[in-house]
Amino acid sequence: MSLENLPVELILVVVGAIVVTAMAQRRGLEPALVIVVVGIAVSFIPGFEAPELDSHILLSVVLPPLLYSAALNFSFPTFLRNIKPILGLGVGLVVVTAFTVAMVSAWLVVVPLTFATALVLGAIVAPPDAVTAVAVGRKLGLPKRVMTILTGESLINDAAALALFSVAVAQVAGSHTFIENPLLLFTYSAVLGPLVGAALGYITLWIRRRLAHPALETVQGLMVPFAAFILAEEMHASGVLAVVVAGFIVGSGTVDAGYQTRLQERYVWNSVDVLLEAFVFAYIGLHLRFVLEDLRDAHESLVQVAVASVVVLLIVLVIRPLSVFAMFGRRKLANQVEKRLSVPVPERGRGALGTRRRDPDRPRRRFGSDNRTLSWQENVVVSWTGMRGVVTLAAAAAIPATTAAGEPFPERATIQAISFVVAVATLLLQGWTLPLLIRRLKVSAEADRAYTVAETEKAELVVHEAADEVFEVFRANPPQGLDPRTLAEIRGIVERHSQDADEMPDPEGRTRRAEVFGQLYRDVLAAQRAALIGERDAGRIDDEAVRAMLERLDLQEAGVSARLESRL
Repeated sequence: MSLENLPVELILVVVGAIVVTAMAQRRGLEPALVIVVVGIAVSFIPGFEAPELDSHILLSVVLPPLLYSAALNFSFPTFLRNIKPILGLGVGLVVVTAFTVAMVSAWLVVVPLTFATALVLGAIVAPPDAVTAVAVGRKLGLPKRVMTILTGESLINDAAALALFSVAVAQVAGSHTFIENPLLLFTYSAVLGPLVGAALGYITLWIRRRLAHPALETVQGLMVPFAAFILAEEMHASGVLAVVVAGFIVGSGTVDAGYQTRLQERYVWNSVDVLLEAFVFAYIGLHLRFVLEDLRDAHESLVQVAVASVVVLLIVLVIRPLSVFAMFGRRKLANQVEKRLSVPVPERGRGALGTRRRDPDRPRRRFGSDNRTLSWQENVVVSWTGMRGVVTLAAAAAIPATTAAGEPFPERATIQAISFVVAVATLLLQGWTLPLLIRRLKVSAEADRAYTVAETEKAELVVHEAADEVFEVFRANPPQGLDPRTLAEIRGIVERHSQDADEMPDPEGRTRRAEVFGQLYRDVLAAQRAALIGERDAGRIDDEAVRAMLERLDLQEAGVSARLESRL
């Protein structure tokens, strides 16, 4: 394909993927899976040529906005409360999977892979892509903690896999890395990446407070993930972690922005997610035929590669359930032992196993650990969410063509073919059976609803109390220039701000009544938002309930502002 035709071909791929997405959603199917199947079918059309993108473009253009969008909408306190299982799956399981694939692949000698080249393969197929799993879980109503663990895992597993991939490729290619010691290199990348992301996140918030322009703030937000990723990678740090941390900081600081910015960004990032996810899955499907042709050109045995692909696929499918049940089952076993061996806890101090009596009225810590164990049904669901995606595809394409000595990279075509087969197979096999598994095991968020309702009621009480405090101050210190009847009318209208717009003053009227009304309404909203953030920081309300209530306040403010402006 010529370079001149590449933009046109990419546009056609995107348009086709969006059309397939719309058709799949109308029929209740999972769009990602349908897009992959359609892409595979299209790839075998005679004369078809798939668009080719450099692996660095895939990593630096597609991955950062997907990660950033997920981090923006993900509660950082919730992430920290579940940090143990998230790190276990996002880092521990990635390392275990990579080395298991490497050892088995090198030992079986189905294809001529050394341990070093097999480790490159292991690092490529190790990180799951939770896009499909999270989409299915959200549609079918998976429990909140399961969704939290899966989303958190997807935010950090790419960083672990790409760091391991870089080290393995450097060993095989004989190239020099920034730091020769692999452990020190990994530590450097994992520490500096978040620092870069944090710096950019706080700079973004600082700039936003001075822009005060929704359109400019949204445009600036679109630049953040790319800036964080590229800057961190230029400093040989983890671009993935930089993007995630920047997303956390900007997401938690958006309460200082205007409601228009928050609402606008929410819809913009939703659109970006749909666009990029559709393109990625279409890109995966469209390249199947060409992966097979590359193998044929490299004179590799398709039978041997097929056998090796099945072996690696089985390892990937088995190692995750074993690891999940080892991690979560061990905690459940420890809890059972504690229950059997512990003695009643005294009023003060600790029991036999160090258990401290908890005060039910004491507020939970905002960043305290969530030590609840998953049920065996939830463990099964988590263990079957190992679909591979964009990182596997991009890392496979990023294998250099030659080593530092100028020789062809050992078994490059074989590694790429196995990686591609594993990505497509897990996406289709696990992606299509996951909804059936969830329904069969009857895993749902029913148990979370009582907790969600209680937290929502707390948030509603906080906003009502905050508004009442503002109204008390308004009554005690009424503005000058208006009679008591008009002041009472203004207060009543603000309290009933959802009523007809004809009761509200014209903002362009430049009257004293309009000024007082607008100021009181802004004071109420500011007090409500500040009260919610304060309760969240004190650990008395769940962060997700606060986010939901803040969104409600934004929508209410948008509705009132629209009704006021409609009078012009």
